[in-house]
Amino acid sequence: MRVTRLFGRLGAVLLAACIVLVAPAIPATAQQSNALRVCTPGDYPPYSVAEGAGEYRGVDIELARGFAELLRRPIQFVPVTWATLKTDFAERQCDIAVGGISDQPARRAFADFSIVYGTDGKTPITRRASGADYSTIEQINRPEVRVIANRGGTNEEFARKNFPDAQLTLWPENLTIFDEVEQGRADVFVTDAVEGRYRVRQHPGLQVLHPDKPFDSFGKVLLIRKDDPVLATLLNGYLTTQLATGTVDRLFDQWIGPNATVPV
Repeated sequence: MRVTRLFGRLGAVLLAACIVLVAPAIPATAQQSNALRVCTPGDYPPYSVAEGAGEYRGVDIELARGFAELLRRPIQFVPVTWATLKTDFAERQCDIAVGGISDQPARRAFADFSIVYGTDGKTPITRRASGADYSTIEQINRPEVRVIANRGGTNEEFARKNFPDAQLTLWPENLTIFDEVEQGRADVFVTDAVEGRYRVRQHPGLQVLHPDKPFDSFGKVLLIRKDDPVLATLLNGYLTTQLATGTVDRLFDQWIGPNATVPV
Protein backbone atom coordinates (compact mmCIF):
# COMPACT_ATOMS: atom_id res chain seq x y z
CA MET A 1 0.00 0.00 0.00
CA ARG A 2 1.26 3.45 -0.84
CA VAL A 3 -0.14 6.30 1.23
CA THR A 4 -0.57 9.69 -0.43
CA ARG A 5 1.62 12.28 1.20
CA LEU A 6 -0.40 15.14 2.58
CA PHE A 7 2.18 17.81 3.15
CA GLY A 8 5.72 18.69 2.16
CA ARG A 9 8.65 18.34 4.49
CA LEU A 10 8.41 21.98 5.58
CA GLY A 11 4.83 21.45 6.67
CA ALA A 12 5.86 18.36 8.61
CA VAL A 13 8.54 20.29 10.47
CA LEU A 14 6.06 23.03 11.37
CA LEU A 15 3.51 20.49 12.59
CA ALA A 16 6.10 18.70 14.68
CA ALA A 17 7.07 21.99 16.26
CA CYS A 18 3.44 22.71 17.12
CA ILE A 19 3.06 19.30 18.74
CA VAL A 20 6.13 19.84 20.86
CA LEU A 21 4.65 23.13 22.06
CA VAL A 22 1.23 21.67 22.83
CA ALA A 23 2.33 18.44 24.55
CA PRO A 24 3.78 20.16 27.64
CA ALA A 25 0.37 21.75 28.22
CA ILE A 26 -0.93 18.33 29.27
CA PRO A 27 -0.72 17.94 33.07
CA ALA A 28 2.50 16.29 34.20
CA THR A 29 0.58 13.44 35.81
CA ALA A 30 -1.06 12.64 32.47
CA GLN A 31 2.29 12.74 30.70
CA GLN A 32 4.43 10.78 33.11
CA SER A 33 2.30 8.78 35.54
CA ASN A 34 -0.70 7.61 33.53
CA ALA A 35 0.00 5.07 30.85
CA LEU A 36 -1.46 5.67 27.41
CA ARG A 37 -3.99 2.84 27.19
CA VAL A 38 -3.92 1.47 23.66
CA CYS A 39 -6.64 -1.10 22.99
CA THR A 40 -6.18 -3.54 20.13
CA PRO A 41 -7.55 -6.90 18.94
CA GLY A 42 -4.01 -7.91 17.98
CA ASP A 43 -5.07 -10.28 15.21
CA TYR A 44 -4.80 -8.17 12.08
CA PRO A 45 -1.36 -8.02 10.47
CA PRO A 46 0.25 -5.90 9.29
CA TYR A 47 -1.59 -3.47 11.55
CA SER A 48 -1.41 -5.26 14.91
CA VAL A 49 -0.33 -8.76 15.97
CA ALA A 50 -0.22 -10.14 19.52
CA GLU A 51 3.11 -11.76 20.34
CA GLY A 52 2.25 -13.17 23.77
CA ALA A 53 3.06 -11.87 27.25
CA GLY A 54 1.38 -8.58 26.42
CA GLU A 55 3.68 -7.81 23.49
CA TYR A 56 2.47 -6.60 20.10
CA ARG A 57 3.97 -5.65 16.76
CA GLY A 58 2.65 -4.05 13.59
CA VAL A 59 2.27 -0.77 11.74
CA ASP A 60 -0.34 0.61 14.13
CA ILE A 61 1.68 -0.60 17.11
CA GLU A 62 4.73 1.36 15.97
CA LEU A 63 2.58 4.43 15.42
CA ALA A 64 1.12 4.08 18.91
CA ARG A 65 4.58 3.68 20.46
CA GLY A 66 5.77 6.82 18.72
CA PHE A 67 2.73 8.74 19.93
CA ALA A 68 3.29 7.63 23.53
CA GLU A 69 6.91 8.76 23.29
CA LEU A 70 5.74 12.14 22.03
CA LEU A 71 3.44 12.48 25.03
CA ARG A 72 6.20 11.27 27.37
CA ARG A 73 3.83 8.64 28.73
CA PRO A 74 4.40 4.90 29.15
CA ILE A 75 2.29 2.73 26.90
CA GLN A 76 -0.05 -0.06 27.98
CA PHE A 77 -1.61 -2.36 25.41
CA VAL A 78 -5.08 -3.65 26.33
CA PRO A 79 -6.54 -6.68 24.49
CA VAL A 80 -10.04 -6.30 23.03
CA THR A 81 -12.03 -8.16 20.39
CA TRP A 82 -13.74 -6.98 17.22
CA ALA A 83 -17.06 -8.40 18.36
CA THR A 84 -16.98 -6.46 21.65
CA LEU A 85 -15.04 -3.38 20.55
CA LYS A 86 -18.02 -1.09 21.17
CA THR A 87 -18.35 -2.05 24.83
CA ASP A 88 -14.65 -2.74 25.43
CA PHE A 89 -13.62 0.74 24.33
CA ALA A 90 -15.33 2.43 27.27
CA GLU A 91 -15.19 -0.36 29.83
CA ARG A 92 -11.45 -0.88 29.41
CA GLN A 93 -10.77 2.85 29.45
CA CYS A 94 -9.10 3.03 26.06
CA ASP A 95 -7.34 6.28 25.26
CA ILE A 96 -6.98 5.13 21.67
CA ALA A 97 -7.62 1.92 19.78
CA VAL A 98 -5.50 0.57 16.92
CA GLY A 99 -5.25 -2.49 14.74
CA GLY A 100 -6.52 -1.91 11.20
CA ILE A 101 -9.73 -0.12 12.18
CA SER A 102 -11.91 0.96 9.29
CA ASP A 103 -13.70 4.31 9.10
CA GLN A 104 -17.12 2.87 9.88
CA PRO A 105 -19.90 5.35 10.79
CA ALA A 106 -21.34 3.09 13.50
CA ARG A 107 -18.09 3.37 15.45
CA ARG A 108 -18.54 7.12 15.85
CA ALA A 109 -21.21 6.38 18.43
CA PHE A 110 -18.61 5.30 20.98
CA ALA A 111 -15.32 6.86 19.82
CA ASP A 112 -13.89 9.76 17.89
CA PHE A 113 -11.76 9.14 14.80
CA SER A 114 -8.27 10.21 13.91
CA ILE A 115 -7.47 11.46 10.45
CA VAL A 116 -7.29 8.76 7.79
CA TYR A 117 -3.72 7.49 7.59
CA GLY A 118 -4.23 4.89 4.84
CA THR A 119 -6.75 3.29 2.52
CA ASP A 120 -7.70 -0.32 1.98
CA GLY A 121 -10.43 -2.45 0.43
CA LYS A 122 -11.95 -5.92 0.56
CA THR A 123 -10.53 -8.59 -1.72
CA PRO A 124 -10.77 -12.41 -1.87
CA ILE A 125 -8.28 -14.88 -0.38
CA THR A 126 -8.51 -18.37 -1.91
CA ARG A 127 -6.41 -21.47 -2.52
CA ARG A 128 -3.99 -21.21 -5.43
CA ALA A 129 -5.56 -24.34 -6.88
CA SER A 130 -8.85 -22.47 -7.26
CA GLY A 131 -7.39 -20.09 -9.80
CA ALA A 132 -9.70 -17.18 -10.53
CA ASP A 133 -12.91 -19.04 -9.58
CA TYR A 134 -13.79 -16.55 -6.80
CA SER A 135 -12.66 -13.26 -8.31
CA THR A 136 -16.02 -11.49 -8.35
CA ILE A 137 -18.89 -11.01 -5.94
CA GLU A 138 -21.15 -12.89 -8.36
CA GLN A 139 -18.80 -15.89 -8.42
CA ILE A 140 -18.70 -15.97 -4.62
CA ASN A 141 -22.40 -15.38 -3.98
CA ARG A 142 -23.54 -18.89 -4.97
CA PRO A 143 -25.17 -21.58 -2.81
CA GLU A 144 -22.30 -24.04 -3.24
CA VAL A 145 -19.57 -21.59 -2.19
CA ARG A 146 -18.31 -21.78 1.40
CA VAL A 147 -17.49 -18.28 2.64
CA ILE A 148 -15.77 -17.71 5.97
CA ALA A 149 -15.50 -14.43 7.91
CA ASN A 150 -14.23 -13.40 11.31
CA ARG A 151 -17.01 -12.46 13.68
CA GLY A 152 -17.79 -8.89 14.67
CA GLY A 153 -15.86 -6.76 12.20
CA THR A 154 -16.27 -5.28 8.75
CA ASN A 155 -15.44 -8.63 7.13
CA GLU A 156 -18.60 -10.16 8.60
CA GLU A 157 -20.61 -7.11 7.59
CA PHE A 158 -19.29 -7.29 4.02
CA ALA A 159 -19.99 -11.02 3.75
CA ARG A 160 -23.55 -10.73 5.04
CA LYS A 161 -24.31 -7.86 2.68
CA ASN A 162 -22.74 -9.26 -0.48
CA PHE A 163 -22.96 -13.05 -0.16
CA PRO A 164 -26.51 -13.81 1.06
CA ASP A 165 -26.76 -16.91 -1.15
CA ALA A 166 -23.43 -18.45 -0.13
CA GLN A 167 -22.75 -20.70 2.86
CA LEU A 168 -21.37 -18.37 5.55
CA THR A 169 -19.29 -19.59 8.49
CA LEU A 170 -18.38 -17.10 11.22
CA TRP A 171 -14.98 -17.67 12.78
CA PRO A 172 -14.23 -16.47 16.34
CA GLU A 173 -10.93 -14.75 15.54
CA ASN A 174 -8.68 -13.68 12.72
CA LEU A 175 -5.56 -15.72 13.43
CA THR A 176 -6.46 -19.25 12.33
CA ILE A 177 -9.09 -18.38 9.75
CA PHE A 178 -6.58 -18.66 6.91
CA ASP A 179 -5.88 -22.26 7.90
CA GLU A 180 -9.53 -23.05 7.21
CA VAL A 181 -9.19 -21.86 3.61
CA GLU A 182 -5.78 -23.42 3.06
CA GLN A 183 -6.96 -26.80 4.39
CA GLY A 184 -10.05 -26.76 2.15
CA ARG A 185 -12.65 -26.33 4.88
CA ALA A 186 -13.72 -23.01 3.34
CA ASP A 187 -13.48 -21.73 -0.22
CA VAL A 188 -12.92 -18.02 0.21
CA PHE A 189 -12.28 -15.35 2.81
CA VAL A 190 -12.84 -11.72 1.84
CA THR A 191 -10.71 -9.37 3.91
CA ASP A 192 -8.59 -6.25 3.64
CA ALA A 193 -6.15 -6.35 0.72
CA VAL A 194 -3.27 -5.22 2.94
CA GLU A 195 -3.82 -8.12 5.32
CA GLY A 196 -4.14 -10.52 2.39
CA ARG A 197 -0.79 -9.45 0.99
CA TYR A 198 0.89 -10.26 4.27
CA ARG A 199 -0.96 -13.50 4.99
CA VAL A 200 -0.11 -15.15 1.69
CA ARG A 201 3.54 -14.83 2.73
CA GLN A 202 2.67 -17.14 5.63
CA HIS A 203 0.47 -19.48 3.61
CA PRO A 204 2.07 -20.47 0.31
CA GLY A 205 -1.03 -22.44 -0.68
CA LEU A 206 -3.14 -19.27 -0.71
CA GLN A 207 -3.45 -16.35 -3.11
CA VAL A 208 -4.85 -12.85 -2.76
CA LEU A 209 -6.94 -11.90 -5.81
CA HIS A 210 -6.71 -8.44 -7.42
CA PRO A 211 -5.43 -6.62 -4.29
CA ASP A 212 -4.84 -3.51 -6.41
CA LYS A 213 -8.49 -3.50 -7.46
CA PRO A 214 -10.50 -4.37 -4.33
CA PHE A 215 -14.27 -4.56 -4.20
CA ASP A 216 -14.51 -1.29 -2.27
CA SER A 217 -12.34 1.36 -0.65
CA PHE A 218 -12.30 2.82 2.85
CA GLY A 219 -10.04 4.75 5.16
CA LYS A 220 -8.08 3.36 8.08
CA VAL A 221 -8.18 5.33 11.33
CA LEU A 222 -7.27 5.15 14.99
CA LEU A 223 -10.06 5.48 17.54
CA ILE A 224 -9.83 8.21 20.19
CA ARG A 225 -11.79 8.47 23.41
CA LYS A 226 -14.74 10.78 22.88
CA ASP A 227 -14.74 14.45 23.73
CA ASP A 228 -11.02 14.83 24.29
CA PRO A 229 -10.01 17.56 21.82
CA VAL A 230 -6.49 17.88 23.19
CA LEU A 231 -5.72 14.20 22.70
CA ALA A 232 -7.35 14.27 19.25
CA THR A 233 -5.36 17.32 18.17
CA LEU A 234 -2.08 15.81 19.32
CA LEU A 235 -2.77 12.46 17.67
CA ASN A 236 -3.84 14.01 14.39
CA GLY A 237 -0.81 16.28 14.31
CA TYR A 238 1.44 13.31 15.03
CA LEU A 239 -0.13 11.20 12.29
CA THR A 240 0.15 14.07 9.82
CA THR A 241 3.89 14.27 10.39
CA GLN A 242 4.25 10.50 9.99
CA LEU A 243 2.46 10.70 6.65
CA ALA A 244 4.36 13.76 5.45
CA THR A 245 7.77 12.32 6.26
CA GLY A 246 7.01 8.94 4.63
CA THR A 247 7.16 7.01 7.90
CA VAL A 248 3.79 5.32 7.34
CA ASP A 249 4.82 4.19 3.87
CA ARG A 250 8.07 2.78 5.21
CA LEU A 251 6.28 0.84 7.94
CA PHE A 252 3.95 -0.80 5.41
CA ASP A 253 6.85 -1.56 3.08
CA GLN A 254 8.55 -3.49 5.88
CA TRP A 255 5.52 -5.80 6.06
CA ILE A 256 4.16 -6.06 2.51
CA GLY A 257 6.59 -4.27 0.20
CA PRO A 258 8.53 -6.06 -2.54
CA ASN A 259 11.52 -6.33 -0.21
CA ALA A 260 9.59 -6.91 3.02
CA THR A 261 11.86 -7.41 6.02
CA VAL A 262 9.33 -8.42 8.69
CA PRO A 263 9.53 -12.20 9.17
CA VAL A 264 6.36 -14.21 8.65
